[in-house]
Amino acid sequence: MIFQDLKYALRSLWHSKGFAVVALLCLGFGIGLTSTIFSIVDGVLLKPFPYHEPERLVMTQTRNRPQGADGANVSYPDLTDWISSNRTFSDIGGLQGRSLTIADGAGEPERYIGALVTWNLFPMLGVQPILGQQFKPEDDRPGGGGVVMLSYAVWANRYHSDRAVIGRQILVNAVPSVVVGVMPPGFAFPENQKLWIPLTPFVAKNTRAQRAIFALGRLKPGVTMDQAQADLSAVMAQLATQYPDTNKDWDADVHTMRSEFIPADVTRVIWLMMAAVTLVLFIACSNVANLQLARATARRREISVRAALGAARRRIVTQLLTESVVLSLISVPLGILLAEVGTRLIASAMPPDQVPYYIHWEVDWRSVTFTLVIAITTAVLFGLFPALQASRGDLHSDLKEGTRGNSARRSLLRSGLVVSQVALALVALVGALLFVRTFINLNTYDVGFDTKPLLTLRFYMPGTAYEAADAKARRAQDIVERIERLPGVAAAFASNLVPASGGGGGGSVILDGRPNPPGREPGIAFTGVTPHFYRTLGVKMSEGRDFTDAEGWSRTPVVIVNDTMAKRFWKDGGAVGARFRLTDALIGDDQATWYTVIGVAPDIQQNQIDPEDRPMSAAYVPYIYQQTLNTGLTIRVSGAPATFTAAVRSEIRSADPNLPVFQVATMEDVRRLGFWQYALFGWIFGTTGVVGLLLASIGVYGVLAYAVTQRTPEIGVRVALGASRGDVIKLVVAHGMWLAGIGVVLGLALSAAGMPSARSLLYNVSPFDPLTFSVVAIFLLMVAFVASYLPALRATRVDPLVALREN
Repeated sequence: MIFQDLKYALRSLWHSKGFAVVALLCLGFGIGLTSTIFSIVDGVLLKPFPYHEPERLVMTQTRNRPQGADGANVSYPDLTDWISSNRTFSDIGGLQGRSLTIADGAGEPERYIGALVTWNLFPMLGVQPILGQQFKPEDDRPGGGGVVMLSYAVWANRYHSDRAVIGRQILVNAVPSVVVGVMPPGFAFPENQKLWIPLTPFVAKNTRAQRAIFALGRLKPGVTMDQAQADLSAVMAQLATQYPDTNKDWDADVHTMRSEFIPADVTRVIWLMMAAVTLVLFIACSNVANLQLARATARRREISVRAALGAARRRIVTQLLTESVVLSLISVPLGILLAEVGTRLIASAMPPDQVPYYIHWEVDWRSVTFTLVIAITTAVLFGLFPALQASRGDLHSDLKEGTRGNSARRSLLRSGLVVSQVALALVALVGALLFVRTFINLNTYDVGFDTKPLLTLRFYMPGTAYEAADAKARRAQDIVERIERLPGVAAAFASNLVPASGGGGGGSVILDGRPNPPGREPGIAFTGVTPHFYRTLGVKMSEGRDFTDAEGWSRTPVVIVNDTMAKRFWKDGGAVGARFRLTDALIGDDQATWYTVIGVAPDIQQNQIDPEDRPMSAAYVPYIYQQTLNTGLTIRVSGAPATFTAAVRSEIRSADPNLPVFQVATMEDVRRLGFWQYALFGWIFGTTGVVGLLLASIGVYGVLAYAVTQRTPEIGVRVALGASRGDVIKLVVAHGMWLAGIGVVLGLALSAAGMPSARSLLYNVSPFDPLTFSVVAIFLLMVAFVASYLPALRATRVDPLVALREN
């Protein structure tokens, strides 16, 4: 029976090639888009983390609710107490991010994103090196170290997959270190790290107030999250009693790895993508359902004959559903092909090292299985109602009237499907336009300075040579002065900040004469810069003056604040000449430096562009107060910035050949990199909206074209009675616009209800933006008009004699 149905279904589709091709294209695009986004949903939100029994791995952080500190890291002394005193964890490990530089004579020094890790961290994850061995406990003790583990990428790229690298001594941050292991391909825990060295030698002397270690643990079998939370809370309560100065009000915070590693806004946007492509899939299903209804009407005589010969209604419905399933399954290869192309395009749109290594997607067996399930589900969705409608009716009248049986009910259903198509297309287009406008707004975002003539990079100063007082500042001065002597360089500055990229520091301030209660001091961004900071950026002072060269290269306690800080703390003016200092839990407020404000400057974008950014109070002091190993360099040039890269690298090598140079980019590239996610969102939602619009247009056209065919006798009568061409066009177009109008109203209501969920992902555009809603509604009505007008033109060509003869 099944094979008979399949054979009949294939023969029936072969004889209706036009219907089959249109239906396959609609379903292929709908299924392909849905499968593409499902691959992302699966890769980011559904697949377990690539560790042994990942459900037992949890994050173990700290919090201080009275101080409003949530998701803080843990200090090394607290971590050791957790390890020794807990009863619910089989293991607890920790790590700390660190820039790590390799120098080994095999090439130029290279800086990598690395991490300090406890010896037990990788065994706890259940990840073994593919070459060599894990760290040993003796490596991770005070005074230990001198060993390093390489990522597969470093081993393959720098050492050309040479197995003899194990046991080789190299310089890591100028410290002789022996390579003991190479981790598996793709492994880059916790996000995109390339090197790992033992943690304890670097943090053993840290105090309990230095909460800088990222910790996670493995629960014992059968232990719940609540039990682990209660266990570590009890340990923290004991520590608060023992060390009230540093641990009062501090508690443990145990939560899942996924909640920590996959931010809520990422989860939200992925589900929004899935919702958008699901709308498109429904539009595609509506199209095919309409085609099926039209085809079923044409097959009324055939179905009636089969019923007259004894076929039960259930048997007829089964046969028609079989045709739908066959049609849908044939569309699967096209859907998989589109999904393969889509996932590759999305992956290629992401900058390297911007996405954690554990997030990846591909069209694998899970995606193929999902595609098959979607295909069968859609077959039922678009095939069931047409099959039920086709099998319902009066046998005598159907045999007598042939294909002109009573179709009022089917016409109503087709009209309802068109209304739903237009409504869903409008929702998809509104979402697409909101994200496209967000991207456009971010692309024109004013960062506070001209980015076009600027080149940026970072260099890292490793080793004992830079541990001496002010050694880093002297090297930074040497490099800046060398670069400013290059032909075509107008100005340059070094800083722990690269504007529009991030860096700098922060702290709470005490204003001279206006103290706040302890713990309630206002916070600011606090950044060290060398002279010519504002000259390089091309920014003019709002008030006061810039640093002199003497001030900028020395420990002169002067500071420049931005407009936001000046207006916040000195509302009536008087910022220039005012004084403030930072609070510092480590050295004590009484020893903190008092800085005198000498100038006020316009705000600049310090970090990567973020739609939720708010104006930031910022202060800039001479670099020597904030000198860092990882230092940024920004250079203003008179030509194309990228052409100066080789000369700048050469000057840095001349200053110190052991300094790795990295993150070289024009400021324009830095600015764009700050909102690449929104470019991707705009592209995905825009594509979804366009496909939805195309499918909805096909649906409107198809229904009206079929309606013209069905109404040919009626139109012929009207023409014979004197109806003009304009009357016929008006008749057909009015029907199409009436359906589109209902769909637009329904779509506007659905958009207004659903778009607020995307509010946090939009920039400078409201989820209820009237312009967006109006433009989409008008555009969709125009498309519906065109889709209605084409069948209307066809209707005007009806020959009254032929139409009357058909009637």
